[in-house]
Amino acid sequence: MKYNPNQIEAKWQKYWSENQTFKAANDSAKPKYFVLDMFPYPSGAGLHVGHPLGYIASDIYARYKRHKGFNVLHPQGYDSFGLPAEQYAIQTGQHPEKTTKENIARYREQLDKIGFSFDWSREVRTSNPDYYKWTQWIFIQLFNSWYNNDSDKAEDISTLTAIFEKEGNATVNAVCDEAIVPFTAAQWNAFTKEEKEKILLQYRLTYLAETEVNWCPALGTVLANDEIINGVSERGGHPVIRKKMTQWSMRISAYAERLLQGLETIDWSESIKESQRNWIGKSVGASVTFNLKGHDEKVAVFTTRPDTIFGVTFMTLAPEHELVAKITTPEQKLAVETYIEATAKRSERDRMADVKTISGVFTGAYAEHPFTKEPIPVWIGDYVLAGYGTGAVMAVPCGDERDYAFAKHFGIPIKNIFEGVDISETAYSDKENTIIADSDFLNGLDYKKATQKAIEALEQLGQGKGKTNYRLRDAVFSRQRYWGEPFPVYYVNDLPQMIETEHLPIVLPEVEKYLPTEDGQPPLGNATVWAWDTASHKVVSNDLIDHITVFPLELNTMPGWAGSSWYWMRYMDAHNKEAFASEEALKYWENVDLYIGGSEHATGHLLYSRFWNKFLKD
Repeated sequence: MKYNPNQIEAKWQKYWSENQTFKAANDSAKPKYFVLDMFPYPSGAGLHVGHPLGYIASDIYARYKRHKGFNVLHPQGYDSFGLPAEQYAIQTGQHPEKTTKENIARYREQLDKIGFSFDWSREVRTSNPDYYKWTQWIFIQLFNSWYNNDSDKAEDISTLTAIFEKEGNATVNAVCDEAIVPFTAAQWNAFTKEEKEKILLQYRLTYLAETEVNWCPALGTVLANDEIINGVSERGGHPVIRKKMTQWSMRISAYAERLLQGLETIDWSESIKESQRNWIGKSVGASVTFNLKGHDEKVAVFTTRPDTIFGVTFMTLAPEHELVAKITTPEQKLAVETYIEATAKRSERDRMADVKTISGVFTGAYAEHPFTKEPIPVWIGDYVLAGYGTGAVMAVPCGDERDYAFAKHFGIPIKNIFEGVDISETAYSDKENTIIADSDFLNGLDYKKATQKAIEALEQLGQGKGKTNYRLRDAVFSRQRYWGEPFPVYYVNDLPQMIETEHLPIVLPEVEKYLPTEDGQPPLGNATVWAWDTASHKVVSNDLIDHITVFPLELNTMPGWAGSSWYWMRYMDAHNKEAFASEEALKYWENVDLYIGGSEHATGHLLYSRFWNKFLKD
């Protein structure tokens, strides 16, 4: 008998489709097994070779587990919102909704021809309103939550306001903004509604704030750090600059320790886990406050080596630090402004990776050493990042190689505070074998004892305390693009209000011009029917905005990673209209047993999805 693959494959693929051979049940007596592929962006004219490379491997295993008697869930869907899909539409001069649907049809045709054993009854598309209704719902839950360090989990914002009403905020142990102003219960209860809302934004797990962002003029949007490679956008290779914008952010930093500890029990490759450990970047040390000579402002720094505080010979601020403009002397103003302009053209990742280039400018200002009261020159340098720590470092050139190179390059004094160590050629960073010298009350102490004593002395002065820091920064969640999830947010007196969940989804409107703009004006600004009527609970014409019952809606959209941060849970109960998944379905499938995808997503999707998973569990 001659083997005719075209006939045989067509026959069985038709049979599988008609009989839903690979459809998984949510109530089987068999043991469950969940095989998940990273779902594709439908961004091009069809599959590329990398797609079947992973899908074939997962399909072999899914079929194997079925033969072994397991109830196997092997679903597929499309990450159809976001930058890749929109860029393809722009390049081909078509509307993203049209190209997305066409590309999905092409993907499906190709996937069927290969003969994968997917359960297509559970297909999801992140750009479908019945899907992104729940992405919007999750955003609202994040907005209505705060992170309680005492219970070590997210809690409803109402539990925080209850504390404020009884005790003020003095006893609150929360993950929140740095500059929190203390208030009593009496003060809280006397605040206006608007004042209370502004304070709560400092605690919410998703919040509005003016943030230093990676702005890509060519793409017309903000990019996350993991979307930039060597100073240019990962998609398209366009230049990226740093600029300040008011953005929605996710307080992923609240979960830094749990994300780190969770790596000990998660069954992933060590290389992926190490990438996430480095990205989270835990460090233990102290926060130190330096007074500025001739100014009321102070400079806060975080250091992992408070034992070396007597070795400080200069300070370096990030060029974007808010104090730079205030403290720069007239003589140094031109040099500082020129340097800041040049730095804005480099991404944070590029600056972190570049250890060879030494650059900086003296501001003309001086800080005061907390113990010796000696003047310390304040410089700016692009090796210091505004978003990491406090955006300022106390430079100890004898103990840090980068500070040493900076001091040598600019002729700044290098003070040796290590006993019996030669620093004439290089810095000494071996803290375990350190004995401190020329450091007043720290003389003769090792690293651990000197650290403890330095922190105690700083606390007595009111100029420091012990602290744990993380490199992981809150994730910017706004995108100035069209093809993304609309925020379920309207504005009253410039303050964000959530639309009630029963009125979701807020559907992406039709706009005539959807191309990104170089000045950052979002394409939804072109929508003519994009206002929220609080009386009828509907989206209405912008002409009806009266700031009484009709208010403007948010113009930004969510980033591409919003829909992909929870999609595996929707597969568990893909047609549920009452919840993103039922409690029974979540309990039955529990978690993904095998996940196959690219390691390049280690510090993006794989981190954000763990964050959302932990939040939803809370």
